[in-house]
Amino acid sequence: MNQLIHIGFGNLVNTEKIIAVVSPDSAPVKRLVQKAKENGTAIDATQGRKTKAVLVMENSQLVLSALLPETIGNRAQTGRTDEDER
Repeated sequence: MNQLIHIGFGNLVNTEKIIAVVSPDSAPVKRLVQKAKENGTAIDATQGRKTKAVLVMENSQLVLSALLPETIGNRAQTGRTDEDER
Protein backbone atom coordinates (compact mmCIF):
# COMPACT_ATOMS: atom_id res chain seq x y z
CA MET A 1 0.00 0.00 0.00
CA ASN A 2 1.25 3.48 -0.86
CA GLN A 3 2.03 5.63 2.16
CA LEU A 4 1.39 9.33 1.64
CA ILE A 5 2.91 12.04 3.81
CA HIS A 6 1.85 15.65 4.14
CA ILE A 7 4.54 18.05 2.85
CA GLY A 8 2.66 21.26 3.55
CA PHE A 9 -0.38 23.20 2.33
CA GLY A 10 -2.47 20.09 1.70
CA ASN A 11 0.11 18.48 -0.58
CA LEU A 12 0.92 14.78 -0.25
CA VAL A 13 3.81 12.69 -1.55
CA ASN A 14 4.21 8.92 -1.90
CA THR A 15 6.97 7.92 0.53
CA GLU A 16 7.92 4.89 -1.59
CA LYS A 17 9.03 7.21 -4.41
CA ILE A 18 11.29 9.49 -2.30
CA ILE A 19 15.02 8.97 -2.74
CA ALA A 20 16.23 11.87 -0.59
CA VAL A 21 15.06 14.92 1.33
CA VAL A 22 17.72 17.64 1.25
CA SER A 23 18.18 21.26 2.23
CA PRO A 24 18.14 23.69 -0.72
CA ASP A 25 21.00 25.81 0.65
CA SER A 26 24.02 24.20 -1.02
CA ALA A 27 25.16 25.28 -4.48
CA PRO A 28 24.78 21.79 -6.05
CA VAL A 29 21.17 21.51 -4.86
CA LYS A 30 20.44 25.05 -6.08
CA ARG A 31 21.76 24.03 -9.51
CA LEU A 32 19.61 20.87 -9.47
CA VAL A 33 16.52 22.91 -8.63
CA GLN A 34 17.26 25.47 -11.36
CA LYS A 35 17.76 22.73 -13.95
CA ALA A 36 14.55 20.99 -12.87
CA LYS A 37 12.61 24.25 -13.19
CA GLU A 38 14.03 24.80 -16.69
CA ASN A 39 13.20 21.21 -17.71
CA GLY A 40 9.75 21.26 -16.17
CA THR A 41 10.54 18.47 -13.71
CA ALA A 42 10.21 20.60 -10.56
CA ILE A 43 6.98 20.46 -8.59
CA ASP A 44 6.61 23.57 -6.43
CA ALA A 45 4.51 22.79 -3.35
CA THR A 46 5.62 25.87 -1.38
CA GLN A 47 2.58 28.08 -2.08
CA GLY A 48 4.96 31.01 -2.62
CA ARG A 49 6.86 30.48 0.64
CA LYS A 50 10.61 29.97 0.94
CA THR A 51 11.78 26.51 -0.13
CA LYS A 52 13.17 24.74 2.94
CA ALA A 53 13.33 21.18 1.61
CA VAL A 54 13.85 19.52 -1.76
CA LEU A 55 12.50 16.00 -2.21
CA VAL A 56 14.33 13.99 -4.87
CA MET A 57 11.93 11.47 -6.37
CA GLU A 58 12.54 8.17 -8.20
CA ASN A 59 11.48 9.58 -11.56
CA SER A 60 14.10 12.39 -11.39
CA GLN A 61 11.50 14.95 -10.41
CA LEU A 62 12.12 17.39 -7.58
CA VAL A 63 9.38 18.41 -5.16
CA LEU A 64 9.93 21.72 -3.38
CA SER A 65 8.44 22.08 0.09
CA ALA A 66 8.20 24.91 2.62
CA LEU A 67 8.63 22.42 5.48
CA LEU A 68 12.03 21.62 6.97
CA PRO A 69 13.75 18.40 5.84
CA GLU A 70 13.70 17.14 9.46
CA THR A 71 9.93 17.58 9.63
CA ILE A 72 9.37 15.67 6.40
CA GLY A 73 11.82 12.95 7.48
CA ASN A 74 10.07 12.53 10.82
CA ARG A 75 6.71 12.26 9.11
CA ALA A 76 8.05 9.65 6.70
CA GLN A 77 9.54 7.59 9.53
CA THR A 78 6.49 7.70 11.78
CA GLY A 79 4.07 7.20 8.91
CA ARG A 80 2.03 10.32 9.65
CA THR A 81 -0.52 11.17 7.02
CA ASP A 82 -2.70 14.18 6.35
CA GLU A 83 -5.46 12.45 8.33
CA ASP A 84 -3.26 12.35 11.45
CA GLU A 85 -3.09 16.14 11.59
CA ARG A 86 -6.81 16.75 11.86
